[in-house]
Amino acid sequence: MTTSTQEPVESVDKVAFVNTGPGTLAGRYMRMFWQPVHIADRLKPGHALPIQTLGEKFTLYRGESGTPYVVDFRCAHRGTQLSVGWVEGECIRCFYHGWKYDGTGQCVEQPAEDGSFAAKVKIRSYPTQEYLGLIFTHLGEGAAPPFPRYPQLEQEGVLDVNSYVRNCNHFNTLENGVDQAHVPFTHAKSNFTKFGLNWDIPKISAEETEYGVAMHGTRSNGVSRVNHYLMPNILYIKGSPDESAEKWRDAFAWRVPVDDVSHTSFNVSLVHVTGEAAARYRESRKQQRTTVAKLPSAREMADAVLAGRRRIHDIEDRPDIVNIQDHVAQEGQGAIPDRDVERLGRSDAAIILMRKIWLRELRALAEGRPLKTWTLPQGLLATSGV
Repeated sequence: MTTSTQEPVESVDKVAFVNTGPGTLAGRYMRMFWQPVHIADRLKPGHALPIQTLGEKFTLYRGESGTPYVVDFRCAHRGTQLSVGWVEGECIRCFYHGWKYDGTGQCVEQPAEDGSFAAKVKIRSYPTQEYLGLIFTHLGEGAAPPFPRYPQLEQEGVLDVNSYVRNCNHFNTLENGVDQAHVPFTHAKSNFTKFGLNWDIPKISAEETEYGVAMHGTRSNGVSRVNHYLMPNILYIKGSPDESAEKWRDAFAWRVPVDDVSHTSFNVSLVHVTGEAAARYRESRKQQRTTVAKLPSAREMADAVLAGRRRIHDIEDRPDIVNIQDHVAQEGQGAIPDRDVERLGRSDAAIILMRKIWLRELRALAEGRPLKTWTLPQGLLATSGV
């Protein structure tokens, strides 16, 4: 009888894609990609913040030069939260005993210790990039891959950047993004219906691409709308928010887990307007934000609906109504849905394909086999539409 010395292969559960914390298969996979962690203009030079992503806590700070950095959550000395300290130049100093770290995580000063001790202490730091109004970081092991760029968002126009937190697993929202069959029902009272973007229930088809999944929703008149899912966690849609041809946009949304039961959606849209049209658009957005700021938040409204204190059908004429509706629908599935009791049909073709791709890649990761290299083709822009 012989004994194998080979390491046991990690098993892959059929819902392994929902758990993204440290050490999980999906967590390891997500950490191979650059992820947005904060909206850039919400972090001033010389300020630090605690952040949580993929079930881990980190310190995000912006040096006095304006450069952002991501390092470990705690000081290596006695474990105090680093973000409560203060920024000095491009370094952050601990609030507790004054240990000071540079952007690489190297300790450079310990006021109460011998001068040679600091060189022996280093905390983890993570590659960080500011791009498209977001701060991105790479949390995986080893060298970071080349930083991805999205040329669809680098053209002339008005760039809109925002985010929201949804209290459910990130996969709820990923799947919603390729589910056009929900639109005539969930968004029956919204601009989708008001401006004729929601006329009937589409026939859904989906195909794997070099970037992820292309989902086609074909209406009864033969017009097909394409939603693009970019691995591992991006939705890309080209379309218009209303009846105005001057407001066509390219919209990307990164669904980034905070933990397994909540996630942040980082949303970047480029609206292809210039000159007077751009000025009108900015003014319209300003008025919308002013209106929303005076109302109960989307979060409050969704919580009230899910608790039975309000009816979703009675909420209308809000600029953020679609977000409220999606909060209710996706959180209403449960923070982590029980997929054993689902009854999937033909309209779920894109969702089924997404899950198959994820499980295929996680099995390859678990078994040490090559993973698919995902690329964003230049021609993607031309394949999108409503």
